[in-house]
Amino acid sequence: GARSVDEYWKNLVGGVESIRFYSDEELLAEGVAREHLRHPRYVKAAAPLPDMEMFDGEFFGFSPKECAILDPQHRHFLECCWEALEDAGRPPESLDAPIGIFGGCGMGSYFYFNLCTNPDLVDSVGMFLLRHTGNDKDFLVTRASHVLDLKGPAVNVQTACSTSLVAVHYAMQSLMNQECDLALAGGVTIELPHRRGYFYKEGEILSPDGHCHAFDHRAQGTVFGSGAGVVVLRRLADAIADGDPIHAVIRATAINNDGASKANYLAPSVSGQAACIVEAHALADVTGEDIGYVECHGTGTYLGDPIEVAALTQAFAQSTKKKQFCRIGSVKTNIGHLDTAAGVASLIKAALIVKNGVIPPSLSFEKPNPTIDFETSPFAVADRKLEWTGPTPRIAAVNSLGVGGTNAHAVIQEPPPAPASSASKRAHQPLVLCARSRRSLDDLQAKMASFLGENPDVSLGDVAYTLFEGRRHFDFRRVISARDAKEAAKIFAQNDSRRVATHSKVDDPKLVFLFPGGGAQYAGMARGLYESEPVFRAKVDEGFGYLGKLVDWDPKATMFGEIEDADRVLLQPSVQLPLLLITEVALYELFTSQGLKPDALMGHSMGENTAACVAGVLSFEHAVG
Repeated sequence: GARSVDEYWKNLVGGVESIRFYSDEELLAEGVAREHLRHPRYVKAAAPLPDMEMFDGEFFGFSPKECAILDPQHRHFLECCWEALEDAGRPPESLDAPIGIFGGCGMGSYFYFNLCTNPDLVDSVGMFLLRHTGNDKDFLVTRASHVLDLKGPAVNVQTACSTSLVAVHYAMQSLMNQECDLALAGGVTIELPHRRGYFYKEGEILSPDGHCHAFDHRAQGTVFGSGAGVVVLRRLADAIADGDPIHAVIRATAINNDGASKANYLAPSVSGQAACIVEAHALADVTGEDIGYVECHGTGTYLGDPIEVAALTQAFAQSTKKKQFCRIGSVKTNIGHLDTAAGVASLIKAALIVKNGVIPPSLSFEKPNPTIDFETSPFAVADRKLEWTGPTPRIAAVNSLGVGGTNAHAVIQEPPPAPASSASKRAHQPLVLCARSRRSLDDLQAKMASFLGENPDVSLGDVAYTLFEGRRHFDFRRVISARDAKEAAKIFAQNDSRRVATHSKVDDPKLVFLFPGGGAQYAGMARGLYESEPVFRAKVDEGFGYLGKLVDWDPKATMFGEIEDADRVLLQPSVQLPLLLITEVALYELFTSQGLKPDALMGHSMGENTAACVAGVLSFEHAVG
């Protein structure tokens, strides 16, 4: 499994199958009956969620008892929502506008297996509250809205396997209708009991060998897995205007239902799926030949895969007769079928494909399912890692199909070129980490060390900005100063207390500015700030203007050591003191512009004049004179 988007992408391009096969000892430890292990149809495979039992309840303000009652699906969805907002650099308070949330979860088996079997808990809390405070599907997104203080639409979506892509569809509609300015959309499914195998039954949906052979001649069924995914959506113009990171652009989505045009309620429909695909392509204003990749539903069932490819072929035939130009794949071959989270897992994969220009391999594929006519279709399976060689801009499609007939299709495009980061004039960048506990702070530091070490060319100025402006500020903080990503990674990894400053919240803190007098000056003082900080430079230039009218020497050249024997000249009180005052007043302007407001001012010698100046007793011009 993957704990982050970066790890997910590494697994995809590396062809990692996250479906695990368990030893008898592991299964016995999870409570599997010994006789099951000897059964010929018992498949000892599952696609578990990493750290399924883990939850930072304290971070979200839950008591230990509330955490125990809360369904793991609700826990992980909540954590995914927060991580998605952090990835976007958009904590809820960063927008003075409504934020919406749309999503759904799988069947709440935790309620039946873990809570209803605890009679003391049922008696003390009551069945109604147990169901409604943390376990029913209806409360997945409203709980997240409450905990994260989101004021936009909060809508639960339940369309079985297509749930999370349908949630994306409705989130987009909400954005287009101006109901919110940012929307979260996704889903979660956690299979319980966890880390156990399953019984294969011929003619049903489960795989007999524990692998998902999408589009392959061995396709006989899928493997259900556990996972969660959430995406952050904004209107493209708003995201560009605000400088938000953009992974991909959703050109259009469409949803529909098969109705009665299929063999039975559980069966898929070629005509229903094709109609949904055609509508999405029309809304996206694309033809089949514009699309270089389709992330399919691809469950690996012998009948489901051919029907899906037939529907795609029928839809593409509306605009092209070209053969085998478009690659297809299924992430279910990597992570299993995530049920309600399957659509968003596919969407994230497709977004990373159009962003990076690499198509990961669709696993467990030897040769085509004989009932799929690939040769006369527009499609070929991406059976190995491929560089994108299709049309540009890179456009991909995502297909998601729900039992019961609700189909969803999305068309996405590579992100617009990111504006070049303006080169920071700062020689060093402050990197501020914030967390709700010391343990979380340590974990965040380790993650930053890893990220910066793996991305040595990243703009440290951008990282510093995001850490400060794109994160909520919590009580436990850690700060370092570094010249580049490589140095920052080393400082974080070594954790030398002389270079890594850790702070915790101080109740009712008081800030005092102390301004020194003569003797603190030196040639070239504050040159770095003058060159890199506009607020500081403007105030210094103002002071130079006042001083230049009163003296017959050049204040700027003298202060910055651009004259001969500058250190000796600065020993003269008539030179050093006004330059020191100018520097101190400019520092005050810089600090206050960044939110540092002193409760008291103190000064020594000329520093007393500085304190009087910034307190408003003296004007800057009079203080310089």
